[in-house]
Amino acid sequence: MTTMTGDHLAKVRIKNLLLRAYIGIKEEEINNQQDVVINVTLRYDASAAIDRNEISAALNYRTITKQIIGHVDGNSFALLERLTHEVLEIVMEHQAVQWAQVEIDKPHALRYAESVSVCLEAHR
Repeated sequence: MTTMTGDHLAKVRIKNLLLRAYIGIKEEEINNQQDVVINVTLRYDASAAIDRNEISAALNYRTITKQIIGHVDGNSFALLERLTHEVLEIVMEHQAVQWAQVEIDKPHALRYAESVSVCLEAHR
């Protein structure tokens, strides 16, 4: 194999996770579930996963996704900012994650816009 130099900081993207939640402050938003589209980008040191080629050495993004689904799907949130913060906390609970960005879209939140989104990021 070819020898390469550089870091093994992997970028993982969870793209367009479509869930439904009660989100908003208007009565119609509080009483009716709406779509939210979640995008997560994170970085972690994948050196052990690359060297060992074993799932136990990698960051389990399936676990993270399941945690996000369990927290968001069917639950209630007043503000998109709060929901985005809570999802970011879930991602950052995983100690291997060095940096993460979460963007959550609320489709059709504004009459003439496809969606409105809030994006937050954190690092250690």
